[in-house]
Amino acid sequence: MDKVMSNKWFIALYILPALILVSILIFIPLLLTGYYGLMKWDGIGAMQFIGLDNYVRVVQDAKFWQSAWHSSLLAVFSTLSLIIYLAVSMILASNIKGSDLLRKVYLIPMLLSSVAIAQLWIKIYNPSNGMLNTVLGWFGVTNPPLWLADPNIVLFSIFIPILWQYAGFYILIYYAALKGIPESIMEAARIDGASPIQIAYRIKLPLIMGVVKVTVVLAIVGSLKYFDLIYVMTGGGPNGASEVMASYMYKLAFGTNNFGYGSAVGFMLLIITLVVTVVIRKVTAEKEEIQY
Repeated sequence: MDKVMSNKWFIALYILPALILVSILIFIPLLLTGYYGLMKWDGIGAMQFIGLDNYVRVVQDAKFWQSAWHSSLLAVFSTLSLIIYLAVSMILASNIKGSDLLRKVYLIPMLLSSVAIAQLWIKIYNPSNGMLNTVLGWFGVTNPPLWLADPNIVLFSIFIPILWQYAGFYILIYYAALKGIPESIMEAARIDGASPIQIAYRIKLPLIMGVVKVTVVLAIVGSLKYFDLIYVMTGGGPNGASEVMASYMYKLAFGTNNFGYGSAVGFMLLIITLVVTVVIRKVTAEKEEIQY
């Protein structure tokens, strides 16, 4: 067996099926997207080669950079929300009364589709009979906000269901990591007089920092390419106030049949996400892993 595994031809043969599958599903579509960005094309007729004109236009497109700013805001809010998720998971991991039930409750949003969540929150934000404005009316608010129609607040109104949707996912990851810490470490800290806050901040957090860094990458990358819930709730409106890069790309390609320019926007989205991912991995690189 060792002789077989030391043969480079056998190794190449073993990885060839996976390489072919990855190439068909990932690499080839990415290359085609970049190629289509060099064309003027409506998705049906003949393609016309126009070089880098589409990419130059993307760089000069104010709407694209506005959507990139909105995606960046979502990435910031998603990253900050990890603090809340981590705090909740630490509480749940401390075996408080009802923690098993709470873990299941937090997972409910993960079981729903994005379309169902969007429809649910559209009803909640309804200006006339939505639950949110009804509750505000109980407290004497006579002119409640138009949550999905006001350009000044629509973006942040959408962030709330997005963060709610993925709360259970991150809480579950943190909970599993915390449960992997040997109880003997916490017991030794308690004997030494450490408070619960000190144990959480000085022992638990450093021991799961590798997991935290992974979730930061997931949150930021996921936010930059987020699309579905925003498209269903507002379609990027009103007047582009909730437009993100992915929804802007979709509108260009499938809304105006400008597949060439839409592909260029999609490829720019890929480049931005790739660069951000590399930078985050460099910044969060851990030279020495804590062992326990």
